[in-house]
Amino acid sequence: METIVSAIQPIRVLLVEDEFLISEWVAETLSDYGFAVCTATNAADALRQIMSAPVDVLFTDINLPGGMDGAALARRARELLPDLPVVYASGRVSMLDSKQRVPGSLFVAKPYAPELIAQLLADTVRATTERVPA
Repeated sequence: METIVSAIQPIRVLLVEDEFLISEWVAETLSDYGFAVCTATNAADALRQIMSAPVDVLFTDINLPGGMDGAALARRARELLPDLPVVYASGRVSMLDSKQRVPGSLFVAKPYAPELIAQLLADTVRATTERVPA
């Protein structure tokens, strides 16, 4: 398996997924590709992680337990980190109206291949890094 990100400075992904098996599968695959992965099962835990540790990209399911969905999580995360890249995922393509998405975000339909997600996340972070002055 080829590393997609640098081992010196891995891309820090916050994966928010309430389905345990999906979360484990995607986190393991991303880690194998060189990402530093933190996971959360709901928006409240995700926000705590965003406030306590560096995050390069948010990869969140839309349907989350606990009263805050992935769209609301992304809006709140962008209030904290305005340039944070966001990638949404859902099994229901019509679940997220484009007006609910944060600007510049991407949407991935489930089921997806974690290998493709790895490339998408790396490309998204690189594009954001190139766009935002250091």
